Amino acid sequence: MIENNNALAGKLPKTPYPELKKLQPLVGTWKITGDDLEAISDYEWMEGGFFLVHHFDLTQGNEHHKGVEYIGFDENTQTLRSRLMDIDGSNFSYTYEIEGHTMWYWFGDRGSGNYSKSTFSEDFTSYEGKWQWPTPDGSLGGFSFKAKKIN
Repeated sequence: MIENNNALAGKLPKTPYPELKKLQPLVGTWKITGDDLEAISDYEWMEGGFFLVHHFDLTQGNEHHKGVEYIGFDENTQTLRSRLMDIDGSNFSYTYEIEGHTMWYWFGDRGSGNYSKSTFSEDFTSYEGKWQWPTPDGSLGGFSFKAKKIN
């Protein structure tokens, strides 16, 4: 997500960008499991519909992550971008893309080598995917996961 849209003050749209509707399948509470992974993710629209708010609580191995992510439309890149803040001090940006039943989630910019790709079930009540990233030796790290909507 761009740092800010101060230059658009007074010119912001009165209704949310249509691209944001692609995030609708995420709305709800999800239980995520995988390779030594357990998480709860909750997505809800901020009043007004301009941002999807994602609260997460994740444990993988000995690491615990908990935080919030704000997902909106980035006017500069014309993409769905987010800002994620974690209790460990992380302040990361991500890019989302959902087309049909496929969801891409890139660390940083679209096309990054550090990403997850997931496929939703026909009724959008579950998805399966894999997260992967390049390692210093040139191989790929990663893990697989499954998510089920519980609310």
